[in-house]
Amino acid sequence: MTALSAQKRSGAETLLIALAFLFSAALLVVPLALIFAFAFREGLGVYLANITEPNTLHSIGLTVLTALIVVPVNIVVGVCLAWLVTRFRFPGRHLLITIIELPAAVSPIVAGTVYLFLYGGQGLLGPLLQGAGIKLMFTVTAIVLVSLFVTAPYVARELIPLMRQQGTEDEEAALSLGANGWQMFWHVTLPNIRWAILYGAILTNARVMGEFGAVSVVSGSIRGQTNTLPLQISQLFNDFNVTGAFAASTTLALMAVLTLVLKSTLEGRFWR
Repeated sequence: MTALSAQKRSGAETLLIALAFLFSAALLVVPLALIFAFAFREGLGVYLANITEPNTLHSIGLTVLTALIVVPVNIVVGVCLAWLVTRFRFPGRHLLITIIELPAAVSPIVAGTVYLFLYGGQGLLGPLLQGAGIKLMFTVTAIVLVSLFVTAPYVARELIPLMRQQGTEDEEAALSLGANGWQMFWHVTLPNIRWAILYGAILTNARVMGEFGAVSVVSGSIRGQTNTLPLQISQLFNDFNVTGAFAASTTLALMAVLTLVLKSTLEGRFWR
């Protein structure tokens, strides 16, 4: 009876594994393969001509630049916020935790619209900024600002549960042995949370590079100036340049695959 049950379990496990691979192939592998198939269907020369088109190159550079600014800023802010809400007790602490989560609950389109109504030419603060010679909307600065908003929770969300679970015993021990605040953070706190920081940074990077809704509202989608890679892909499709759109999509897909590989690697090391 036991052997028969084991066989049944083994058969059920095999079926579940097969279904998992089938759904993964249908939802992930096949679409990814089609992107590359359409990108290269007219030959390598056409692909390279599309991928090296000036507006596409600019959009790739702008996407990478945005990520290089947003990810470090959100790491610093996320660590500070996680430290604050897990190491101190103060009035409004739970409200602050809710505010940290707020960008994840707000639609990106809504976030972009709010920024436009605040800082646009006809917005609440727009005339004041224009009077001071400052233009935020439809610039790279607007893209960075709205990207900071939509990705703000990712690092903090990874750190807060971990730092709560770890407690403060190690840090208190370091202080009792004469360490100052910076030494305590660098030698005790940071080694314990470094994988969670990297995990949050990877999630932030993935969201920044793929963000479309909020950026489309505040950027103006100006070719060669404020087009990130997702916006450039959308415009190429609208121009019926299917090969060019898929060529640009391969770059974004490769970024996504690399991010997933890093995520899986770091997640495995973190749990070990």
